[in-house]
Amino acid sequence: MMDTVSNRPILADLVLFLGRLLLAFIFLHEGTSLAANMTATIATFAKLSLPAPVAIATIALQTGAGLCLAIGLLSRLSAVALAFFCMATALLFHTNFTSQNELLHFEKDLAIAGGMLVLATSGAGRISIAQLIKSRAKTIPSWLAAML
Repeated sequence: MMDTVSNRPILADLVLFLGRLLLAFIFLHEGTSLAANMTATIATFAKLSLPAPVAIATIALQTGAGLCLAIGLLSRLSAVALAFFCMATALLFHTNFTSQNELLHFEKDLAIAGGMLVLATSGAGRISIAQLIKSRAKTIPSWLAAML
């Protein structure tokens, strides 16, 4: 795999860092909001015929992957997971296109999924924990470096 990170201008890495933070924010905010009121969260999921473990998994995915995106560790994996999550959310919960609000949520979820797929392709960039680990490690297997 070619190392495109070192050839990228630092301004591009600053923009990539800002983009990662903006994408991460919605998931960190939503995940922590759901976790802060677990009783209401589980009740809301139950109304959607979803069991409590799905609510807990949703919170774990949103906060865990959101944090990984923000700090730049396992960003590609996190971005792919969140892309699938957004596509599933759009297709399962926002398909009443007669409602302008539902259509907006559907489009927003697909747009976020697209951003996540772009991030999965580009990686976290130089301003990331992954790059710090790669620069400090004496040897690191290529498969692990790709995962970071």
